[in-house]
Amino acid sequence: MNTTTPSSVPTDLPSEHVTVTPSILYFGTPVVLLSTENENGSFNLAPMSSAWALGHVIVLGLGAEGQTAHNLRSRRDLVVNLPGPAQWPAVERLAPLTGRTPVPAGKRGSFRFEPDKFTAAGLRPQPSELVRPPRVAECPMQLEARVARAQPDSSGDFLIVEAQVLKVHADPRIIVSGSQHIDPAAWSPLIYNFRHYYGLGPELGHSFRSQTA
Repeated sequence: MNTTTPSSVPTDLPSEHVTVTPSILYFGTPVVLLSTENENGSFNLAPMSSAWALGHVIVLGLGAEGQTAHNLRSRRDLVVNLPGPAQWPAVERLAPLTGRTPVPAGKRGSFRFEPDKFTAAGLRPQPSELVRPPRVAECPMQLEARVARAQPDSSGDFLIVEAQVLKVHADPRIIVSGSQHIDPAAWSPLIYNFRHYYGLGPELGHSFRSQTA
């Protein structure tokens, strides 16, 4: 009988688990900055961390009362900007701001209205090519997109948005030279982990499907 422990089996398992009730379930998700168009033709910029990709569709979970959700219900263009770890102070400057006036009831006391989010965050708008909202110049990756479907979640508190990515812009320093691939060794997203900001740690391995191994 082989009595050695396989290297793939973790040896630091807890002796037992305990039941907890976290106030929020942000278990290590990427931060994105969403730029959308307001009713008056100006632009809103909002941070969020409930986003994931399925092929070239980005699924977003937004507070139903916010300005971003309000905009996307009637104006489908948006840009999904992905900041790197160095941009976390700019993200945090945006965090207590809302582009909606009057401030929604659920945000009163913690948020304040700000019509010029780019200036407030210290970020620069960069013209998009296929959609009206601008990109965030400082973000290493920018996804121009258009809403394909938007619907409330089961609680009614959130808006679930499916957006089709139309064009991807990337800093040349995060692209594998001579290819169309993002270099995972050069690109590190900003991660929101239980309301704390992190970057990625060292690589642990890669999938058998990886094209950049």
